Amino acid sequence: MLKNLLVHIPSERPIRPVVDSAISLAVSRAAHLDAVSIGYESTSVGLATDGAAAVAAVFEVDRERALARANAALAVFETEARNAGIGHGLRQLTGIPAETAAAVSALARLYDLTIVLQPEPGHETFDNVIPQEILFQSGGPVLFIPYIHKGDFAPKHVGIAWDGSRLAARALRDAATFLARAQTITIVSINDAEIPEDVSVAALEAHLARRGLSVRVERMKADRADIQPTILSVAADAGLDLIVMGGYGHSRLSERILGGVTRGMLQSMTVPTLMSH
Repeated sequence: MLKNLLVHIPSERPIRPVVDSAISLAVSRAAHLDAVSIGYESTSVGLATDGAAAVAAVFEVDRERALARANAALAVFETEARNAGIGHGLRQLTGIPAETAAAVSALARLYDLTIVLQPEPGHETFDNVIPQEILFQSGGPVLFIPYIHKGDFAPKHVGIAWDGSRLAARALRDAATFLARAQTITIVSINDAEIPEDVSVAALEAHLARRGLSVRVERMKADRADIQPTILSVAADAGLDLIVMGGYGHSRLSERILGGVTRGMLQSMTVPTLMSH
């Protein structure tokens, strides 16, 4: 059940894809939708300024500008949310990137689903990093909306990228509400001979059948480097409008290291993708 949703509204990137998707999902589920936007403060502002008072003044100006950017992004969302007649809330955050990443990820922990915009390669902004941080830190499902997406988000044809892993199983459970409403469900299995028998594609089919869900299976073989493009190829051929998959990666010191398939999907996704870590 999706009744309590959070959407991250970028303050330094185009926002229409994620705004339209989040609001349409909230309307279809009669859900409450909160929006958070972050105004980023510089970590180096004031370094060339002499005097404590002067430094404080520069930091205050920087904070006000950051807050204005966040409020401008939220104003667009609020107009659309009011027009749609949904219950909604607004949250502005300002601060340096590391602090705000932790804050918005903690905020996401109480929501059924967090909706974010796919990072955009070649566009240097911390708004590209926040979605990945939410995936790692929130402990809940994250719906990535492609930055090329247009219009509403109303998934009818759902694909499950299944490898039998813990993360794939977590994503499957988190996507239960989407599967229940789907017109078609496709299990995308790459190199299924490598999947343990207890969590095989056949076992997953039987599990979904007990929920009253019928599926079709696409079995493919691919080298590891080709798994992500193979998933997207199946998605295009099958007309999928949602992919469900585990979000692989780990932390190393202060770095977030994404798995190859996850990284490739975040770089190249053409279909909204629900990930769980």
